[in-house]
Amino acid sequence: MPPQPPMPPAVPKKTLSPLAAGLLGLAVGAGIVGGAWAVTASQGPDKPQTFTLKGEFTLLEDAVDLDSGCAGTGGYDDIKEGAAVTVYGAKGDVVATGYLGNSKSPNYGTCVFDVAVSDVPKGEKFYKVEVSHRGTVQMNAKEAEAGEFGASLG
Repeated sequence: MPPQPPMPPAVPKKTLSPLAAGLLGLAVGAGIVGGAWAVTASQGPDKPQTFTLKGEFTLLEDAVDLDSGCAGTGGYDDIKEGAAVTVYGAKGDVVATGYLGNSKSPNYGTCVFDVAVSDVPKGEKFYKVEVSHRGTVQMNAKEAEAGEFGASLG
């Protein structure tokens, strides 16, 4: 039997110096933290659930019919398409704003405006709605979310 070749000499294992090991650990840790941050930052915080408060606002007197809708006159000249609609939460804080929408004049001196205020946050026990500066009308959350807003002036 022929003689076996001698075993090659063992290659000594290279070990990382403490400085190199520390830098490598720091780089790997920073990569993991950075990756986790990137994933969570791209998702963003959960947006609160919202609804659109819908209904009608009726001016019962001193309304004039225009070519495009109608508007109030005299002491009601602030009541027109585009007038501010403010929605307040139960604590009295403003939670959403909008404006009076399209209008129609079903009979002489009366004007009915569409109301649609978007992005009203859910979760309040009740809401107060104000058109222009004419005072608030309170409604419970179920009515508000169901699009049952209705108010009149005059």
